[in-house]
Amino acid sequence: MSESQRDESPYGPVDFAHYVMSIASSAMIALGKLPDPESGKASIELPTARHLIDVLSMLEEKTKGNLDATEQKLVTSLLYDLRLSFVEAQRK
Repeated sequence: MSESQRDESPYGPVDFAHYVMSIASSAMIALGKLPDPESGKASIELPTARHLIDVLSMLEEKTKGNLDATEQKLVTSLLYDLRLSFVEAQRK
């Protein structure tokens, strides 16, 4: 696949930040913070949210020392927000 074909993707560019954001968006849907794109309804699915947070945590650990400052800040802040939202969702 050529560079121009990748740029034309309806999913956006293929890079670390977009990949991490897609996982975080899925976690936010599972936490009921965003509506499900198919149903349009928000619902809480804690096991799914926990799994996606764990995936991001694993990526943070496995990429330690290999991310630039912006990428590291993105992962760190997303994990903080998602973990906080997870704790809040558990209380509901």
